[in-house]
Amino acid sequence: MNTLGKRIRFLRQQKGWNQRDVAERLNISIPAFSKIENGITDVNLSRLNQLSKLFNLSIVQLFSTSDSGENNTRIEVINSITYKLQQRTSEIIELQQRIIDLYKQLHK
Repeated sequence: MNTLGKRIRFLRQQKGWNQRDVAERLNISIPAFSKIENGITDVNLSRLNQLSKLFNLSIVQLFSTSDSGENNTRIEVINSITYKLQQRTSEIIELQQRIIDLYKQLHK
């Protein structure tokens, strides 16, 4: 079992969930989830994102096995930066929609 798999198992057990509970939340089969926990299957970014949301953690926290103060500070900084990036992404999408709307108006 790899480190990520151990961490996922620990988080699952901490929530009192069985493998079926998590597999259903991730919309995958129980054997597929078992392979993730046992390190048989590599986890892609999309699945990491699902797992982090499921356990209410950042992706960095998902990999973290330490609860040291220094690590927590780094995680807070990363979470802050991630939040700011998400805000900027929303702004970009809004601006793109405005451009599309203006383009449509010009071509009526």
